[in-house]
Amino acid sequence: MTKPRKPDAMKDSFSSLPANGGAVRSDLMVPAEGNFTRPRRFENEQRQTGKESDLILDNDTVEALTTPYVPQLTVPAAAPRDLWDLLHLQEPGTDQHILDGSQAAEDFRETEVSRAFDLLRTRLRQTAKQNGWTNIAVASPTAGCGNTFTAANLAASLSRVPSSRTVLMDFNMRNPGLAKALDMDASLTGDLRDFLAGDVAISDYILRVSDTLAVGLTDETHRDASEIMQDPATAASLAEMRAALRPDIVLYDMPPLLSFDDTAAFLPQLDGVLLVSDGTQTMAKHLAECERILDGQVPLLGVILNRARASSIERF
Repeated sequence: MTKPRKPDAMKDSFSSLPANGGAVRSDLMVPAEGNFTRPRRFENEQRQTGKESDLILDNDTVEALTTPYVPQLTVPAAAPRDLWDLLHLQEPGTDQHILDGSQAAEDFRETEVSRAFDLLRTRLRQTAKQNGWTNIAVASPTAGCGNTFTAANLAASLSRVPSSRTVLMDFNMRNPGLAKALDMDASLTGDLRDFLAGDVAISDYILRVSDTLAVGLTDETHRDASEIMQDPATAASLAEMRAALRPDIVLYDMPPLLSFDDTAAFLPQLDGVLLVSDGTQTMAKHLAECERILDGQVPLLGVILNRARASSIERF
């Protein structure tokens, strides 16, 4: 059994530097002067203003200037504003069976597969709450295992819990598929790369599907996906998103673990991983290699068997 790691308080902290180099605003994620755009976060924080002075200082002045300043009062930063209700609403289309809004979705709710996702949802919520976890990845050893199908249906099941909040992110920058699976238009939002860099505001990228579900979509591929995953700006942008939207769980639909190093590069940002295997193509050696990659990095929460033979499914 993998020993859960302790929550890292630094992972969920965030800070931003205002463009004018002045005092740090505590709420950079709400509109300023009519728009939501934010400056790129990682600029030189030690900005120099003015010109060097030729003033000659005496010894007493030098001592006073070089004596460390000890603040007498620390004022806590204001909590970021809750932006959930400010997200743009986009309802899913009818050409999908996952989210409410189509007859296919209503029919799917009556299937054993849907009930299996509900069971997985409840176990995941209990485990996440017990350990204080938020960031969960849905990954697979190789392509074609049903990773996006699993992530989307799990998010839909989570969203049916009243007064909950789930954010579903398409982080498969090699072959994004959530927009198609949910019949939604990813072109109506800002670019994922710009959002992760801090150049697109949360409310201009994340779409709200319902009172309990929001999604981050993309329809563009990126060859440097691994580098984007490891950029400090990515961690900062996601921490800001969690602080502003206050989700119970953030699900990340990731690329195949053995095909690229994207998911491995993103492991430090995760609290747990759900692994999706395919009964028609996943081999024992694939699962063993995935466990080796995850070992000591992040807990493996379970292996989901997709496309299992009907004869191998035990019914209760």
